[in-house]
Amino acid sequence: MIGLEKTGKVKITGFCDRDLFRAERARQRFGAGGGRICEDYRRMLEDPSIDIIHICTAHKTHAEITMNALLAGKHVICEKPISSDVESAKQVMDVWEKSGRKLTYGLQHRFKNECLKLKQLCREGYLGDIYMAKAHGIRRRRAPTTGVFLQKEKSGGGCLLDYGSHVLDQTLWLMDNFRPRSVTGNAFYKLGKLKNSYNGEFAPWNPETFTVEDSAFAYIVMENGAVIFLETSYAVNMPRDNYAKTTLCGTLGGADMEDGLWINREDEGRLLRRQMDVGDIYGDTKENYELARYRQIEQWVDCVLNDRDPLVMPREAFASMKIMDAVYRSSETGETVYF
Repeated sequence: MIGLEKTGKVKITGFCDRDLFRAERARQRFGAGGGRICEDYRRMLEDPSIDIIHICTAHKTHAEITMNALLAGKHVICEKPISSDVESAKQVMDVWEKSGRKLTYGLQHRFKNECLKLKQLCREGYLGDIYMAKAHGIRRRRAPTTGVFLQKEKSGGGCLLDYGSHVLDQTLWLMDNFRPRSVTGNAFYKLGKLKNSYNGEFAPWNPETFTVEDSAFAYIVMENGAVIFLETSYAVNMPRDNYAKTTLCGTLGGADMEDGLWINREDEGRLLRRQMDVGDIYGDTKENYELARYRQIEQWVDCVLNDRDPLVMPREAFASMKIMDAVYRSSETGETVYF
């Protein structure tokens, strides 16, 4: 909402939360003293003066609210993921295609400096044919104990739906490849069962209510034969965080996001590793995420005002949902999921 406020092109006129105290708190912070509050989002949808709905609720509620908002004639920006399961996500796609409204998702990592620069290089063919990628979403001990992130009944899933949405979308977008052929994966419920575990800046988790996966890993094969290794975690015994990064390997060169953006390629018979200039803001930092969020909001508002397509299109977000759903199914059955 901070991003919406900064554009100077929109007015936030309503705040909805099942807890009216939180709705009022949001109005005081973002409403410039105005705007209505309510407990039921359907009341907002009845207001003809509202053009855009921004959905910031638990993962499991995204699909229902999105469909109702589209049916009410609203443009929608929803936090990721589309839903917590692929069937309801398919329903969202059907409603959106018939609605004539614009829809996008909060996959703002595409807008980071290092991602925008790497996308430009990929588009220009600098890496050649990209046939292998790694999507990194590793946090050693940063399980979000606020909200309902760790409660499967309310969230629908853990680190895979949460962090995995970002790193998977980022990687698919950089590859310009959204057509999976098969997925083999495992979701683990291991460290979340431990008591009094260190948890970074968050409060220690309660193992009784930590019911989502704490790590998940997958091997994804795309229709063109390219492969993606996906790793994501809330808590895992690895030597370091490795969050929101992509590694690419192509026929002409490779790229990684270790402390910025690096290009690895051959030049005149030598192997070179070159750091690209992406400015002073990059990596797993608050400044980088805030900049990316603002850029997405600014682009989204411009798309609504000038009838353009947003950078994050619904069908692309749906591709990530298909893959994540397949990781869960593969983990449950022990078998590869084919599309």
